[in-house]
Order: sequence, then C-alpha cells, then structure tokens
Amino acid sequence: MIRKKVFGLSFALFATAFGLKGFSQKVDFKEYDLKNGLHVVLHDNKTAPDVAVSVMYHVGSKNEVKGRTGFAHFFEHLLFEGSDNIKRGEFMKIVAANGGQNNANTTQDRTFYYEVLPANQLKLGLWLESERMMHPVINDIGVNTQREVVKEEKRMRVDNQPYGQFMAVVFSKMFTNHPYHWVPIGSMEDINNAKLSEFKDFFKKFYVPNNAVLSISGDINIPETEAWVKSYFESIPKGAEVVQPAIEEAPITKEMIDTAYDPNIQIPAIFTAYRVPGENTKDAVTLSLLTSLLSKGESSRFNKYIKDQKAEALEVTAFNYTLEDYGLYINLALPSGNVPLDTLLNDMDAQVKDVQTNLITDAEFKKLQVQAETDFVNSNNRNIGIAENLADGYTFYKKNTGHVNDILTEIRSVTKEDIRNAARKYLNQNQRLVLYYLPKASK
Repeated sequence: MIRKKVFGLSFALFATAFGLKGFSQKVDFKEYDLKNGLHVVLHDNKTAPDVAVSVMYHVGSKNEVKGRTGFAHFFEHLLFEGSDNIKRGEFMKIVAANGGQNNANTTQDRTFYYEVLPANQLKLGLWLESERMMHPVINDIGVNTQREVVKEEKRMRVDNQPYGQFMAVVFSKMFTNHPYHWVPIGSMEDINNAKLSEFKDFFKKFYVPNNAVLSISGDINIPETEAWVKSYFESIPKGAEVVQPAIEEAPITKEMIDTAYDPNIQIPAIFTAYRVPGENTKDAVTLSLLTSLLSKGESSRFNKYIKDQKAEALEVTAFNYTLEDYGLYINLALPSGNVPLDTLLNDMDAQVKDVQTNLITDAEFKKLQVQAETDFVNSNNRNIGIAENLADGYTFYKKNTGHVNDILTEIRSVTKEDIRNAARKYLNQNQRLVLYYLPKASK
C-alpha cells in the first residue's frame, strides 16, 4: 500500500495518490532468524549487476512520547554520523566511492536504511549496516550537528513549503489518543530539549536486531551471503522485546469543522479527512482503488466533473494514506478563481455520494483494475524495491514476507460492490474532518 513520509509532503505529491508495490513475477526468497533475533531475507536476482542491502527497524514516530517527538526521524539522520570504525562524515563518502547510493526514510511506523551497490560490494553494504546497528557514535557533536540539519529540513519542507503544514493539522485533529497525533518531523522544541542520555536510551530500546529486518536483493550467492550475514551481524547483542503501541481511537461520530492558516499560500484549499482501517486489510486495498476512481487521470470523476466540465477547481484529488494501525482517506481541492470552498466541498461530496449510491460502471471497474495492476508491475522494478517489499511484508503483514506475491490477488479480489460498500462505511459526513486551509493575512 501507499506509504509516504509525512514531513515534506508537498502539494506536488498529491498526484501520487495510489502506488502499489510489486512485480509481475513471483519473488522467491529465503528467510531465517539469527540467534539475536535479526530477521534476514535474501532474494537472488540476476537481472541487474547490483545489490540492495536494507535494514527496516520497526520504529517510527508512533513509538515516541509526548514531549519527546521527532526522535525516529532524528535518528534517520543521526545514524549516518559514524561508528566506532567509521569516521564522522565518512559513511556516505564510502558508499559513493564504491559506486553506490544510500538513503533512509522515516514514517509513523518504521525507519528504513539502505545502500544500493555493485554486486561485488555486498560485503561493504553488510559492514556498513552492521556498524550502524552495533556501535554508532552518539555524542554531543553529532546530536548538535543533526539538530541543525533537521531544523533546516523542517524549514524547507514544512514551515516554508506551500501547504506544508496541512498533514500536521489533519493528524492532530483525527487522532486524539494514538501517537499518530503528531507527524514524524516532530517538534523542534522537543529535540532541542532532549538530553544526550535520552537519545542513547532511544537507540538502545529500538535499534536492536530483534526489532529489525535485514533484507537483501540482488545478484548474490545465497550460501555465501548467509555466511557473511552471520559474520557481520550475529555478534550484535539482542535487545529487550519491543512492544508496539496498541491504542484504539474512539469512532468519530460527529463532523468536525476547522480552519488553518498558511502564510506560504495565496490560493486556499478545502480538505476532508476520514479515519479508515490500517494497511493490512482488504478495505485499505479497496479504498485505494476508490481514490483512483475519483482522481487518477484526466478521466477520473473529480477531474472530469469538477475540474474540466464545471471548471471550478485548479486541483482536485483524493488519496488513501495507509499506516499500520489506521489510515486517513483525504479529499482535497483548490478553487479556480473566486469559486467558494463550500462549492468544492459540495462537488466532492456529490461524487462520493454517487459512489455510495450506485455501482461504478463496468468500464470504470476494468480501468481501475488495469491501472492498479500496471502500477503494481511498474512501480518497483529495482532491487531496492524488492528488498523494501519483502521487509514490509514481514514487518506489517503478520510476518508474511511474501506479501508482495499476494498483492495482485488482493487487487483482483475487490468487486464493484466492495467499492460501494467501503464508501458507504467510511466516507460519511458524520465521520470526518472538514478543514478550510486559508492564506494567512499579512500584517
């Protein structure tokens, strides 16, 4: 299912409302656990002469506590600082010098680190990730450096980005008790106030082998890779068991209406948000198909009727933001000219109401299936995509590492009736937030 980083979600990303991950052929793999609890997944893929080495830690912003938010995203940066055997600032230089690329990202639910290297540099990737897991350097110099890096990222991607604050507003309104209440970028005040000992404790608690998946995909020799994995990772001590939050939100039974102001915009926007089930459900797949019906492509309902025929919107779209515990289904529109926001709200509601009332046409249904299956085949045709898919399956689909091989079946199992029923069940006015997102008046 679609999974995005909340911080830095600019308006341009709204177009990527549906992105199933996977491949047209079955992904074969080998999986096992080391003695320290590290789950290892190996996929031998000879189609390209490279290898992706990745580690997915089951820690995101939902593992933080009020008053100390932003830690998981902060560690996305901090764990590039160096280790006992890697000098400060050398991590990325080592990867680049050996013809590779590396990166990391954080969501509410997990943190994902990876290197993509020439196949003959597999050992290098394993060494780098083992260093990160075993003994990173966490000191005042690194913490203070990354504080400034994260501050600049927040300024660029959130504070000074048009519409950059809307996700923080929506999540804070839609989740009262669950730590989805805040977004991964967190609070700079919390990061500034945190002590070095708190950062060390956070690492010790969550960045342990028994809370991680080492997923490798590429041109590898399986027995040889197993031996190297054991050599580099099995000596890393096992941590205490990590217990994920299990917090339920009371159902939303009354429409919430709110207003937010953004000094970086000139054109207002209207948002509707509905709380929906988490990613490991058929409803999540169904709702993603529904977003495609409403807003994927020029012939989608929102675009056809609101943007083109009525010429009332500069932009109108829908997306299903899926997470582990819950998701948010969001519709949004920017008006054309002086079209009132309430007009756009009524237009979007009318299209939702039609889906709730009538079955979609055979032609629309066929188009949705073709779109979803094409996205599935095309969206991840690289080794890093395979590695992430396999790690996702184990982490979020009840240890079903091969979930990537089930996605096409899940898509094809959705019926027209399922789409209508999902709209009826989740997209009701008494279950939502309506957010008027307005330019902030200049002083």
